[in-house]
Amino acid sequence: MTKLIYIADPMCSWCYGFGPELTTLRNGIPELHFEVILGGLRAYNKELMDEALKTTLLSHWEKVEEATGLPFSKEALSHKDFIYDTEPACRAVVSARMLAPEIALDVFHAIQHAFYADALDVTKGDVLAKISVAVLNKAGININEQDFLLTWSSEEAITTTNNDFQQTQRWGVTGFPTLVFERAGELYLVSSGFARTEVLVERLQALVDQTSDS
Repeated sequence: MTKLIYIADPMCSWCYGFGPELTTLRNGIPELHFEVILGGLRAYNKELMDEALKTTLLSHWEKVEEATGLPFSKEALSHKDFIYDTEPACRAVVSARMLAPEIALDVFHAIQHAFYADALDVTKGDVLAKISVAVLNKAGININEQDFLLTWSSEEAITTTNNDFQQTQRWGVTGFPTLVFERAGELYLVSSGFARTEVLVERLQALVDQTSDS
């Protein structure tokens, strides 16, 4: 099988910035199979957000905002007793992938916008369910928030999400976003980190040509 594999985390600011570039790329090659693997940027973190971390993260966000023009709300890091644990959001995307694989990236992007632009606390299950169900329903997937939460809370979703994190580590991926091209079971790096669509197209075409000749 030939496909693109996107390794990312919905609470990674550069992944948020990469969203429009990836969407444009995918729209140009709709026939290419696509898979989202969740990276687990700060998965299972238990520490409360402090001012030092908040300042560091906001400085990263400013750089992404300058590079991409996407909206950011500083209030996203100001929730009471906020713990920057990305596992719940990753698990929501995995849950969507279990229910409707073709909609997983749309849920991923919706969670990103809810966190970065709308300052919603996407570490909370009820918030994630509302966001995810809205996307799924719009795509014609009939599910309510309670049923989505059942999937999100399930042992299968928890285990599958952790399996994604472990797969990311086995591949040696340490930064997000990462885009990989797979052909005949072999993996080829398209990009590690933020890249513009034209760069992605050039690299992907080179890989297609290279692997077609081999």
